[in-house]
Amino acid sequence: MHGRVKVKSTAQQEEEKRKEREKKLKVYLSVRDAVFNKKSNGVLDEEALQLTQQLLSSNPDFATLWNFRREILLHLETVKEEEEMQKLYEMELLFTESCLKVNPKSYGSWHHRGWTSSRLPRADWQRELSLCDRCLSLDDRNFHCWDYRRFVVKVSGVPVSQELQFTDRLIGSNFSNYSSWHYRSTLLPLLHPGPASPSQKPPRGSPTASPQTHGHRVCEEQLLKEYELVQNAFFTDPNDQSAWFYYRWLLGRAERDEMISCVYVSREGERVAVVFSKPVNVLAMMLVLDGQPQQVEWRSVHPRFRHSPVWLCELPPGSISDVNNEHNLTVHWTEKHTHRECALYTGRLESWCRDSATDQELFRSELSVEKTSVLQSELQSCTQLLELEPHNKWCLLTIILLMRALDPLGHERETLAHFQTLKGVDPMRSSYYSDLCSKFMIENTILKMEYAEVRVFSLSDKNLSTLCHLDQLLLVTHINLSSNQLARLPPQFAMMQCLEVLEADNNAIEDLEGLYHLPKLEDVSLKNNQISKLSTLEPLTSCPKLIRLDLRGNPITKTANIQAKLMELLPSVTDLLI
Repeated sequence: MHGRVKVKSTAQQEEEKRKEREKKLKVYLSVRDAVFNKKSNGVLDEEALQLTQQLLSSNPDFATLWNFRREILLHLETVKEEEEMQKLYEMELLFTESCLKVNPKSYGSWHHRGWTSSRLPRADWQRELSLCDRCLSLDDRNFHCWDYRRFVVKVSGVPVSQELQFTDRLIGSNFSNYSSWHYRSTLLPLLHPGPASPSQKPPRGSPTASPQTHGHRVCEEQLLKEYELVQNAFFTDPNDQSAWFYYRWLLGRAERDEMISCVYVSREGERVAVVFSKPVNVLAMMLVLDGQPQQVEWRSVHPRFRHSPVWLCELPPGSISDVNNEHNLTVHWTEKHTHRECALYTGRLESWCRDSATDQELFRSELSVEKTSVLQSELQSCTQLLELEPHNKWCLLTIILLMRALDPLGHERETLAHFQTLKGVDPMRSSYYSDLCSKFMIENTILKMEYAEVRVFSLSDKNLSTLCHLDQLLLVTHINLSSNQLARLPPQFAMMQCLEVLEADNNAIEDLEGLYHLPKLEDVSLKNNQISKLSTLEPLTSCPKLIRLDLRGNPITKTANIQAKLMELLPSVTDLLI
C-alpha cells in the first residue's frame, strides 16, 4: 500500500484530542492557580499581568481576571513614568482587540477597553472610532460595540452632525439596521431640538435649557424629512420591522410637558387632590390656603406608588368646612417652578381647576397644516402598500397610528376594523393588540366625555382587556365597565377619588386591589365575575361610604356562611346582594 497516507481511525483521533484537551486544561489550571496565589498575596507585578493575559487570550469572559488586571495596572501607574504607562496601555488596547477577535461580544473585553482608553495619557480616539466601524461592519447589531462607540463619541467630542451622517451611511447600506435607527432617534433631538413650551422654559437667571430638557422633541421641519426617509425604507422591504419601529417613534412625539394638570378640593373630606401630567415623586410641593402656607403631608393614592400622577393631602380640620366661606388655594410645585390655583366658592362642596381637551390635546400633538398634509399623504401611501401587502402587520399597525395622529374620533370605526384584521394576521400578539385597542377606546371615550363636560364614564361591551389613563378620571362620579374582558381593577383605579357608583358586571374580575380608599364610593356592582376569596374584598373595607354591594354570580357566593362573613367584613354595607 505504498504512496497512501495512513488515516487514523476515529477512535484514535478522539483519544488524541482527549489527551490534547487534558494537556491544555492542566496548563490552564496551573496558570490560574498561579494568578490566584499572586492575587491572594497582593503581588501586583508584570508577571501577574502576563499570566492573566495568557488565560484571557483563550477565555476573555473571566471577569475576575479583568478586575485583577486593572488592579495591577493601577499599581504600576504609581511606580512607572507616564511614557512607560502610555506604551503599556497601548499594548493593553492591542490585547483587548485580540480578545474581541475571539469573542466580539465579550462583556469583559469591551468594559476593559473602555477603562483602558479612559486611563491613557494620550488616547487616539480616531483609532477607537475606526475599530467600532470595523466591528459594526461585521455585525451591525453588536450592542457592546454601540455602547463603546457612544462612550468614545462623548469623551472625544465628536460632533452630533458627524454621527448622524454615520447613521445615514449605515442605513443607506442596510435598511434593516435596527441599531442605527435607534441611534438616530437619540441624535435627532440633540441636533434638531423642537421648541420648548412655556412650562419647560428655564426660570429667569438660570442657564439656557439644553435640548434634553425639551422632552426629546424634534423640530417639525426635520420630522417631515424623516418621514420621507423611513417611507423609502419600508417600501423597499415592507416586512422588515426596523423601519416600522422607527416610524412609530416619529409618530410618538406627543410627549406631554411636566406640569400640574388639575387641582381638586373637597369641603366634605377637607381633602386636596393634585393631578400631574406624568407620574412624579413629590418632594417639593407647597400648599397655600388663603395666603397662608399649610403644613400638610402628601401621599400617593395607593401604597404601591412611589411615583404617581395623583397625590393627596388632608387640610387642617375645620379650615374649609364652613360652606359660607370662600377660599383660595394654590399648589406650588417648586421643583418645576410652576403652580396652579383653585377657588372654592361660597355654597360649593367641591371645586376644581384643570386643563380641558379643548385647551390642549390629551393624547396627541396639535398638528400644523403642513404636518397634517404630510401625514395624510403618508396614510394614503400606507393604504396603497396595504393593497399590495394585505397581510402586512406593520403596515396595518402604522395605518392605525396615523389615523390616531390625524383624527382619533373620526377614524374610530376604521381603527377597530383594522385591529380585528391584525388579530387574524398576527394571532401570537392578539393580547397586545387587544390591550392597545382598549387603550385607544379609553382615550376616545375620555375625549368625548371632555367635550360633553360630563362626569359619567361609560365603556360597557367594548371588549376592554385592560384599563389605563385612570388619572384622567379623577372627577368621574359614575363608571360603567360591564360586559368586557377585564380580569382586575388595578391599583391605578384608586385615582378615581370622586367615584360614587361602579358597575363592572359580566367580566372576569378576580382582583379588586384598586378599590382602595375611595372616599365617595357608595354602590359597587360586580355581578358575574370570578371573585372566589373573601380576602379579595378586603380593599372595600377602606371605602367608608360603601352601602351597596352586588356579588351575584361570583364563585364566592357558594362559600359556606358567606353572608355572615361578608357582614362581618363590611358592616357598613346595608344592601348586600349575593
